[in-house]
Amino acid sequence: MAQPPSVRRQLIVAVAVPLVFSFALTILALDNIFRQSAQQALRARLEEEIVALVTAAELLEDGRMDLHVLDPESRLSRRRSGQYAMVRNTHGRILWSSPSLAGLPLDFGPLVGTGNAIFRRKVLADGADLGVLSRGLEWDYAPGGRADLVFSVAENLADQNAQLLRFRRQLIAWFGVLAVLLLGVLGELLRRVLRPIRRLEVEIAEVDRGQRAQLGTAYPRELAGVARSLNVLLRSEQRRIVRYRDTLGNLAHSLKTPLAVMRAGLAGGTEQHGSVDREIDHIAQIVDHHLKRAATSGGAAVGQGAVPVAPLLAELRATMLKVHSAKDLAIETEVAARAGFLGDRGDIIELLGNLLDNACKWCSGKVRAEVQLLDEQTAQPRLLIRIEDDGPGIAPEDRGRVLARGVRADERAPGHGLGLAMVADTVALYGGEVLISESAALKGARIEVTLPGRALETDVLKSGE
Repeated sequence: MAQPPSVRRQLIVAVAVPLVFSFALTILALDNIFRQSAQQALRARLEEEIVALVTAAELLEDGRMDLHVLDPESRLSRRRSGQYAMVRNTHGRILWSSPSLAGLPLDFGPLVGTGNAIFRRKVLADGADLGVLSRGLEWDYAPGGRADLVFSVAENLADQNAQLLRFRRQLIAWFGVLAVLLLGVLGELLRRVLRPIRRLEVEIAEVDRGQRAQLGTAYPRELAGVARSLNVLLRSEQRRIVRYRDTLGNLAHSLKTPLAVMRAGLAGGTEQHGSVDREIDHIAQIVDHHLKRAATSGGAAVGQGAVPVAPLLAELRATMLKVHSAKDLAIETEVAARAGFLGDRGDIIELLGNLLDNACKWCSGKVRAEVQLLDEQTAQPRLLIRIEDDGPGIAPEDRGRVLARGVRADERAPGHGLGLAMVADTVALYGGEVLISESAALKGARIEVTLPGRALETDVLKSGE
């Protein structure tokens, strides 16, 4: 399939067509003005010649005409000089003709009434182009004597036509040069203006070939948003690739110990089958964890809608009450229903579920969950999630390390230390923050998470038990 033309070429063609068309109309208009001016100048010259003939003419009583005062240097005196004259009466009788007409069969056209004038162009048999002016005059040649005469003059238009041809050639040449210059300047301007687009194309190709990881910066305002969005997509895809690679490595490493225990248990006989079952459960948890990590979206993506937090927290609250039904448990929630999470629905469900499950596991009987939307009026609102419990809390020296994978504040308690680690991983994917402190109201642990947010069109929802 043929490659479509470039934007630069399309713009040049789009400008060149009307430009050439307008130049052609301008050339035609100027040519018409020049021709009319030349014709008016020719007619003015012929009128002057008629005036000179009338001034020099003398009509005798016998009807003959005498023009003996003609300038010997006049073109009318030279044979076939290109300027001709004739005087006729109303009956068509030639009273006088210029010496330049000798041997030239020139028809000056029909007779003209007194007071009228006719200008026309005539082409002779040899191709000569003439301009002919005939004017009818009333002539008083004696007391009481008068006659109606027709004075006709003609001039060869060879010089005028040559001048018109030179003018047309110069006009076309100058406008042609001007069009080429304008199109050249336009092409250079478009090359400069479209340079950022070409740069964007080159950088995308380099990313595709693996020569660069991100697009550059300092793009014009019209392309800055495009480059930013593409970089977001690239970072998301790069995080996804790294996460899959790390997940496979972590999964392989995590399975070594359980497999070794299972191998030892199977070799030890039936009395070791209980430990094998426990390790199988352990493997299932590890696999489930790493599969979830590999399937997370990898942060906020371009064009992603906000996920309402209020209904998700209500569903998780009901689930936790069932899971931890052995406890006399109360879970209070206070959620700004306008609060939305700018990211993947599965990520926020997993994060909230791990935080609530961890709080319910360690609390004495009360858990409080609060969700707020910070900086709502700004371009980048933030979602604040605060989970508190009335349990023993987390010692200050353990607050940093419990976010690491496989670390627990109390090693005697059951579990694998993955819940808060998964929370930390998800928060890191979205560029958020995790803060662990002591709850001022419940005296237990308080975990605050900040994530990308967005306002929804709803009201504040409160529920508690």
